[in-house]
Amino acid sequence: MIGLFWENLRISLGSIFANKTRSILTALGIVIGVLSVTLMGTLISGLDRTFEKSMAGFRSDVLMISRMEWFSGDTDWWEMRNRPRIREEYAEKLLDRSQFVEAVAPVSERGGSIMRDDKRIDSRFFGTTPNYLQTNISAEVENGRFFTDGENRSGARVLVIGGDVADALFPDEDPIDKYVKIGNYKFRVIGVLKKMGKFMGLFSMDNQATMPLGTYKRLYARRGWMNLRVKVNTKDVDTARDEVRGIFRQLRRLKPTEKDNFGINQSSTLEAQYKAIKLAIGGTGIFITALSLIVGGIGIMNIMFVSVKERTREIGVRKALGATQTMILGQFLMEAIMICLIAGLVGMGMAYGLSMVINKFFPSAMPIGLAIGSILLSVIIGVVSGLVPSYRAARLDPIDALRYE
Repeated sequence: MIGLFWENLRISLGSIFANKTRSILTALGIVIGVLSVTLMGTLISGLDRTFEKSMAGFRSDVLMISRMEWFSGDTDWWEMRNRPRIREEYAEKLLDRSQFVEAVAPVSERGGSIMRDDKRIDSRFFGTTPNYLQTNISAEVENGRFFTDGENRSGARVLVIGGDVADALFPDEDPIDKYVKIGNYKFRVIGVLKKMGKFMGLFSMDNQATMPLGTYKRLYARRGWMNLRVKVNTKDVDTARDEVRGIFRQLRRLKPTEKDNFGINQSSTLEAQYKAIKLAIGGTGIFITALSLIVGGIGIMNIMFVSVKERTREIGVRKALGATQTMILGQFLMEAIMICLIAGLVGMGMAYGLSMVINKFFPSAMPIGLAIGSILLSVIIGVVSGLVPSYRAARLDPIDALRYE
């Protein structure tokens, strides 16, 4: 049995390499199909890892209240834009009235440049309270400290900077207790946050700076916008969300018939949208892959019919010398499988090379299971596309085959 296998393998490889151009053109559809499915799976795998890492700062037990919903649905943007602003006093009232709220951090944000001597970086900076660390698990002070309640109340000009800001302004020295300027205002750096990387590989979460909310209000008044980060103390986030929504409607003095003039956002909203996008990408990729593999399989089946026709006399000779139908079937089936297997390996190799290039610009990773699955898929295509031609070759009458010119 093993000897027959190696004999069929030798004959198959000999036939493939004897007709190199035809074999390459035949395998092209399989190469494109395997390349498509492998590259798509690689990108989705990398996207999943990036999404999970990026979502670390958006905990499932944290609600984000702002004037706007992340995904507005039927609500027009201009309508949300004209809603009343979120106010700082809502935070204390929400904490007092809710049984599920553990911590609330008001956050105001705006953009600007942070400078030190001749160095400068365009960044985002936030005004918030010390409770911010409780509502954002990814915000971890790596060097120095976060500001205190006293510094927040007094409006102290202190700053906690992100890793990118520290690298840009203090490339070769410790930034703690050094001074930087935002506009005309000088701030003392008291802490550096641990690096968090890029959100979905698109923008850096380390290009930021955080100051006390009291300082932000004193220096920048109403400029920028505010939202509330609300950490709940229960796993039943939906119940907590409903309670927070009810309290917030009271704070906004909304009548029962009036719509909410605020948005309560949470990580599950982003996750649902991400899954929908991933499903669309995956569906498109599967369609392209299936189309390529079907075309490739048809091409291989067609070439195998031609190969059987060309080698009819060879089949007659082998049968005359005692070859059984099983031997002939195995010979041609092996040839179809080998074409698809080689094409699958080439497609996977190309996908791996492209994924290494793409990884320099966007996170991507090829799972081992996906690589093995791609090879198995190639073999299955070979079996399916080669079965009918091989069966026809095995059923040839040896006398008619020997007479064939």
